[in-house]
Amino acid sequence: METPGRIAATPDALDFTVENVEKALHQLYYDPNIENKNLAQKWLMQAQVSPQAWQFCWALLNPDKVPEIQYFGASALHTKISRYWSDIPTDQYESLKTQLFSQITCFSSGSKMVLTRLCVALASLALNTMPEAWPGAVAEMVRVFQEEGGGVDGRARCLALLELLTVLPEEFQTSRLPQYRKGQVRGALGREWGSVCPLLQQLLRRTDSPGAVKARVLRCLSSWVLLDVPLSESEGLVHDCFSALPDPELFDTAVEAIVNAISQPDSQRYVNTLLKLVPQVLALQEQLREAVQNGDMETCHGICRIAVTLGENHSRTLLEQVDHWQSFLALVNMIMFCTGIPGHYPVNETTSSLTLTFWYTLQDEIMSFESDKQAVYLQVYRPVYFQLVDVLLHKAQFPSDQEYASWSSDEKEQFRIYRVDISDTLMYVYEMLGAELLSNLYDKLGRLLTNAEQPTSWQHTEALLYGFQSIAETIDVNYSDVIPGLIGLIPRININNVQLADTVMFTIGALAEWLADHPVMLSSVLPLVLQALGNPDLSVSSVSTLKKICRECKYDLPPYATNIVAVSQEVLIKQIHKTSQCMWLMQALGFLLSALPVEDILRNLHSLITPYIQQLEKLADETPNPSNKLAIIHILGLLSNLFTTLDISKQDDESADGSAPPVKTAPPPPGPNPVVVVLQQVFALIQTVLSKWLNDSQVVEAVCAIFEKSVKTLLHEFAPMVSQLSEMLGQMYSTIPQASALDLTRQMVHIFASETDHFPPIKALFELVTSVTLSIFQQGPQTEARFVLV
Repeated sequence: METPGRIAATPDALDFTVENVEKALHQLYYDPNIENKNLAQKWLMQAQVSPQAWQFCWALLNPDKVPEIQYFGASALHTKISRYWSDIPTDQYESLKTQLFSQITCFSSGSKMVLTRLCVALASLALNTMPEAWPGAVAEMVRVFQEEGGGVDGRARCLALLELLTVLPEEFQTSRLPQYRKGQVRGALGREWGSVCPLLQQLLRRTDSPGAVKARVLRCLSSWVLLDVPLSESEGLVHDCFSALPDPELFDTAVEAIVNAISQPDSQRYVNTLLKLVPQVLALQEQLREAVQNGDMETCHGICRIAVTLGENHSRTLLEQVDHWQSFLALVNMIMFCTGIPGHYPVNETTSSLTLTFWYTLQDEIMSFESDKQAVYLQVYRPVYFQLVDVLLHKAQFPSDQEYASWSSDEKEQFRIYRVDISDTLMYVYEMLGAELLSNLYDKLGRLLTNAEQPTSWQHTEALLYGFQSIAETIDVNYSDVIPGLIGLIPRININNVQLADTVMFTIGALAEWLADHPVMLSSVLPLVLQALGNPDLSVSSVSTLKKICRECKYDLPPYATNIVAVSQEVLIKQIHKTSQCMWLMQALGFLLSALPVEDILRNLHSLITPYIQQLEKLADETPNPSNKLAIIHILGLLSNLFTTLDISKQDDESADGSAPPVKTAPPPPGPNPVVVVLQQVFALIQTVLSKWLNDSQVVEAVCAIFEKSVKTLLHEFAPMVSQLSEMLGQMYSTIPQASALDLTRQMVHIFASETDHFPPIKALFELVTSVTLSIFQQGPQTEARFVLV
């Protein structure tokens, strides 16, 4: 658009004429300059709400205008009616209604998007005038569009009427009506269903109705049932929707209408109607099987949605109809078929995931009955849930290595999430099936691993282990009599695949608490974990499992400590793991060392951290640069994570309250805590690092983290460090104030301020920090901003 024609943004230029609106629309759609587009859009928004909109909107609907201009005119009409209804005089209602009817008739054979906006505008007018000013609004709409005239063919008029009837409930859902009016209008719309229902039935049942008309009828039904139309009153139409399902063109809209109708909260009141729906859903099984055979995922998905919606929303109602228990059981089995639908999610099928919530719901309903009824239902449904476990574990199986390699990263991630959902379902199902479920899984795994004649796929073994892991992660399995057998079977697994190895690791980790109560079994699984530590592909599973074992079983690990430390040191030096796993590994070693005699702790600490101290000394001498900064932060992180869990003081506490076995080491000799010994040795080095990196908040934060985590763990045993750390903190904060130093100061004050011996250094630090902070805020906003940014 040429510059002279551009819309200005000044108030003087707000001349909302037809010509200017058209110029602005041209600018919005065709001007390549984004600023001009934004300017035009802002101007048009002002135009749309202006008083002049009543004049230009009708002109913009002129048949000789392009659809984009006509659309803006229709949108302006809707905006004025829906948002500025109070501005319209009462005596104008009738003429406005007549004009809108006329325009909708004109556009019934024109642009679909303009027709829809005009229908929305008339719908808004109806909602604002129902029921007082326009009683029987829907009946009048039906009558007006059924009358001959206007030179518009019957099919176009019919489609326009259906569009109007479809958007009316939708506009109600999003309208800005006051709450009291919402209730009135909802009641009025409910009474108008009597005018809509016969029309929809007639159009849907006529053999000569075009497919486009039937599709619009189904959409209209979907829209109306969301107004809580009683299921008993839409029963006939819902039945017609089932008749439409074999038609591929109507399938999606028919599914949507059925699902909307039977998922309305009020529909559970209509028990007889629901009972009639069950055989209609069961009759879809043949169509479902054909869809599965033909690989028609959309049809599978739609039929499954219908079955699951009926089962999920009405489990209790249908369970209570004891005379019809067989038909409901058949529906449950149909949903089971959908759960076990052939193919791998999400590549060959996308249906099975829809069913998982149903199994939660059904179990909840069964378990909520009083005990005598519950016993009857459990007799019927426990076998179903055992079958469900088999189906879910089959669905959780990985595809062949070749097929899995061809999957995209997004498909692999979706499959991972799907397996997590299966894991959650198995955990939940355990509440119903109990210990028998673990026995069932153990028997299957035992047969699988001891059957020398029949070769087993790693996928089958992995899925069964995954089932164990899912349950053991969150359920207390300490009293299960199959866990010793499971631990005995694990070393027999031929671990020739990364996914299988991962699951073996996670299963051992899930049993860490059980191992703490049965330490004799540690020798069976610990070698597997230490071996896996050297495999970067098993980084997360092996390190997290070792950490769990070191945390739960630390009092039983001294015989293995030398080996665990040696293997851990080796993988750390080789840099096999990413930063986060290195930190976990240090936490594991902290737990492990906590249970050793002090002299053994000091010896292991020396060998473990000496290489890092030497590396840190070298880095401290170098000129600061991004590369050595990352290395420094990494080393400081390793130390702080080690000190987070290295806590010899808890040995006596835990043995005393019975939450851990009796301490198997001699009581620590008097003297400083091993962590304090190490901190004192490296203190000068840390000061050197700080002197070069004091203006880098990340390095300062990493330094403070070492002391903060040590203080939190050691509490009063940190006392020997209080004086020198207080002095260093004061110097740091005085030079460049940083948040991490303030947090550490708070921790120190919290623990040591009340101790007479340490009061002087803590008091001096507190006064200094307070003085520096006050001076910062007294200097003004710029300094405050600098403080926050640093």
